Amino acid sequence: MNFTEKTLSSEYVFNGKVIDVKRDEILVSNGHKSIREVVEHLGGVVIVARRGKYILLVKQYRYPLKDISIELPAGKLERGEDPDLASRRELEEETGYVSDNWKSLGYIYTTPGFCNEKLYLYFADNLRYKNQNPDEDEIIESLEYKINDVYSMIDKGEINDSKTICALFRARKYLDD
Repeated sequence: MNFTEKTLSSEYVFNGKVIDVKRDEILVSNGHKSIREVVEHLGGVVIVARRGKYILLVKQYRYPLKDISIELPAGKLERGEDPDLASRRELEEETGYVSDNWKSLGYIYTTPGFCNEKLYLYFADNLRYKNQNPDEDEIIESLEYKINDVYSMIDKGEINDSKTICALFRARKYLDD
C-alpha cells in the first residue's frame, strides 16, 4: 500500500510562543483531497532521574487541564537547542540535581495525528544536588518516590501524564534491579 500524502498547499493560521498551527490541503494516495491541521512544536526532553532507590518527580499546575499534575522533570527545547544539553538544563532547573551519568532512551511523538512534537527521553543517575532554579513562570514542587510507589500511582490513576508513563517504560531496565 502507498501511505504517502502529497501537500498541495500550506498556510500558517496561527503563530504563537510555544506552537504554530498550519492548515495543509493534501492529496491522499487514493486520489482524494483532504485537509490536515498540524500543530508544530519545537519538542522537548523528559528525564527519568534516579536517586538511589528513588525517582524524582515534579508536581505542578497544568493550565490546559486546570489541575495539578505529577510528572517526570521535563521541558521545552529552545530553537536549535541540543536535546542532550536541554535535558541537563531542565533536570537542574526543575529539581536542583545534576548528573554526569546519562543514557538516551530514544524519543516519542506525543500526538502524531495532529502534532509534530518529539520528546527526547533520558535516564540519569548518580545525582548530586546543586540548586533548583525553575523558570519564573513555573511553580514546581520536587518529589521523590520509590519506583514501586510510582508504578502504583500510575495504576491508581494518580499519574496520567503520557510522557512520564512512556519514559518510565523505556527506563524499566535501569529501574527494576
